[in-house]
Amino acid sequence: MNGVFCSLRQLSVTYGRGRNSAAALDHIDLDIATGERLAIIGESGSGKSTVARALAGLLPEGTRVGGEVFWPGLGHPPRPGRDFGFVFQDPGASLNPVLTVGEQVAEGARRHLGVSWKQAYIRAEELLGRVRIPQPDKVMRAFPHQLSGGQRQRVAIAAAIAAKPALLIADEATSALDVVVQAEIVRLLDGLVREDGMTLLFITHDIALASGFVDRIAVFCDARLVEAGPVGSVLSAPKSVYTAALIASHRDLATPPLIAEVPS
Repeated sequence: MNGVFCSLRQLSVTYGRGRNSAAALDHIDLDIATGERLAIIGESGSGKSTVARALAGLLPEGTRVGGEVFWPGLGHPPRPGRDFGFVFQDPGASLNPVLTVGEQVAEGARRHLGVSWKQAYIRAEELLGRVRIPQPDKVMRAFPHQLSGGQRQRVAIAAAIAAKPALLIADEATSALDVVVQAEIVRLLDGLVREDGMTLLFITHDIALASGFVDRIAVFCDARLVEAGPVGSVLSAPKSVYTAALIASHRDLATPPLIAEVPS
């Protein structure tokens, strides 16, 4: 069994102050194992994205944070961009429209790995190939608006792993895409994580999509962690009424995962 990569203890996050304050996380205890693929499941406002942003140090100014986060899998406080990569929901917003694809993917390697720009560009082109971008040498010179939504998300993933992170966080990284492209992106994430030995935190509202490839599921509701466990256990014998209702309401859960239907 793998050791603990990251440990959340009584983690609480509150946005705003006074009457306008809102608890986004309420005393969360959760361990993330080294090398595992963990899905954080929940509806909008459940706190799932706040978990990701708290781990990545991306909470807005003025946010009140309680509890502690430990990183035994790293042995030191995480270095943004180096120890973890972050893939956002909208690649159009996370990619710079005035920089070429090559510049944006190479930047992470150049800054965090200490390689030359030439080496960084070589790595960037290799990464575009790994995320299955056709003609990566030409795409290196393209701008984000010249690519499709699915291609832009692949570029965002390449940029996120350019510095060889130990943890990859994908926050609703498939929700803006059609179902076929969703399945392709999930298959891609699964393969990259396995090949590079990364730990994956997959944030989604789609329990069916996540169940096809993750190891464990953690279910959030109203800022609280209501249940966590191996996929099979949670799906076959949910302990929480909320989890059972979430599963029952998802008619696609009984069908084979889309990821298995997309050819390599």
